[in-house]
Amino acid sequence: MSDNRDNEVETISRKSRQMEQARKRKRRSAWFGLGMFGMIGWAVAIPVLAGIALGLWIDSRWPGGISWTLVLLFAGVALGCLNAWYWLQREGRDD
Repeated sequence: MSDNRDNEVETISRKSRQMEQARKRKRRSAWFGLGMFGMIGWAVAIPVLAGIALGLWIDSRWPGGISWTLVLLFAGVALGCLNAWYWLQREGRDD
């Protein structure tokens, strides 16, 4: 009988802690999700476009064996992914 009662008390206290944690969490709407989606998209798109533009400019000024457009495109993708990761990590810490 005592074991059953201890299990019930444990279950009730666990659910109480879960409810308290749920009350403390921020509630985010669908608009927040759409805004975050857009911000992450721009965080990747801007470095990629900047890399392409700079690469095209370098290729037009100094033609050579290396396609600077492709090199800077890949650099922009890498920088954009790091930027997106940074923003996602930052939002995760706010919780």
